[in-house]
Amino acid sequence: MKKATTRAILFVCMGNICRSPSAEGVFRAHAEAARLDLHIDSAGTHAYHIGEPPDPRSQEFAARRGIDLSQQRARKLITEDFEKFDLLLAMDKENLARMKAACPPAQQHKLKLMMAYASQSDSDIVPDPYYGGPDGFDQVLDYIQDASAGLVLAIQKERQQEITREEG
Repeated sequence: MKKATTRAILFVCMGNICRSPSAEGVFRAHAEAARLDLHIDSAGTHAYHIGEPPDPRSQEFAARRGIDLSQQRARKLITEDFEKFDLLLAMDKENLARMKAACPPAQQHKLKLMMAYASQSDSDIVPDPYYGGPDGFDQVLDYIQDASAGLVLAIQKERQQEITREEG
């Protein structure tokens, strides 16, 4: 059985106003630079902020790195997301556990931690900066930049393997 190539990625945190919209924006920039045609989105496991833009601090720190988050709006993770997306990446273990509890058994293989793709950091989570100071927002972006670069490499490798299978 052939493994399907990743075409759609969803980044997930708690409220979808800090980490996951930052991951969506940063990864979108990485994917565009690598010329990867992907559907990229973000969501939260909670409905606290539906319809709201990302936290102003997330927008400010992302903008300093050339990433515009201003058009994004928070939404809640829904059951259809597990079918629609090929990969759903949680920012931390608590949100991964919530995703696993809501995810149909046949889609569980799509759930991972974002930091599984990081190579420069030994953290397995992207910490929530919401209640901390400005350094937390910079740290989140550092972690997301690292994991995004690794995710791009993983997708490129996956696609190359698919091409090799098709040729063979």
